[in-house]
Amino acid sequence: MRIGGVDFTWGRRTYIMGIINVSPDSFSGDGLTGVDSAVEQAMNFAAAGADILDIGGESTRPGSLPVTTGEELRRVIPVIERISAQVPVPLSVDTYKSEVARQALEAGAHMLNDIWGLKKNRELACIAAECGAPIVLMANQREEPAGDIIPAVIADLTRAVEAALAAGVAEENIILDPGIGFGKTVEQNLELIRRLGELKILKKPLLLATSRKSVIGHTLGLAENDRVEGTAATVAIGIAAGADIIRVHDVMAMSRVARMSDAIVRGRNE
Repeated sequence: MRIGGVDFTWGRRTYIMGIINVSPDSFSGDGLTGVDSAVEQAMNFAAAGADILDIGGESTRPGSLPVTTGEELRRVIPVIERISAQVPVPLSVDTYKSEVARQALEAGAHMLNDIWGLKKNRELACIAAECGAPIVLMANQREEPAGDIIPAVIADLTRAVEAALAAGVAEENIILDPGIGFGKTVEQNLELIRRLGELKILKKPLLLATSRKSVIGHTLGLAENDRVEGTAATVAIGIAAGADIIRVHDVMAMSRVARMSDAIVRGRNE
């Protein structure tokens, strides 16, 4: 897969996606409110080993209030423009709104990250197809809680892939995310991490986003800003189970975890 002029070869090593939240109500308390601070974080993340930067302007925490398209554009477009001009790392935009996706790609983003897996807006797939942009499709059970989580996630992701292909997205431009924390119980989230390798049946690269999430908080009894060790455990086990990309807040620490995990799992020590 080629993202922003950079080749990604799945299976050779784990790639790091750094999270840049420009929403003031981010669940993890890391929301940025200024363009300068977002650019500074992007530079720091790039220096720390981020391969992709994921920029989001709307909180996805449970119970958060949706923002208007205009407000989301106001938050993300200036940030994307500045970062794309100053930081030589591919950019992703975390959105399910078609107008935000289109303008973000025009402003300098290179891929889309849809937490609803085309359930809310199939036009995202059309935009990705038109622009030749990769797209992350996530399994989201918030509106359809599941009893048996692995078959439910596989079915949800299969539906999303079929919708993307029908819209013209290239087969090689699809990345899948099991959606840790989105409509799943603590037990289901732990099971998904443990059995992540079973999703390889879908024959797509897998993105694992566990960073600072509530499954860690509930398991360890820790606040959002005190979950780095718990995140590290999920990242290491996720890589062993087949994760290709990890989406994280703590880029430097998790880059080191990924490198060590790759040395063990993939025999790669670089």
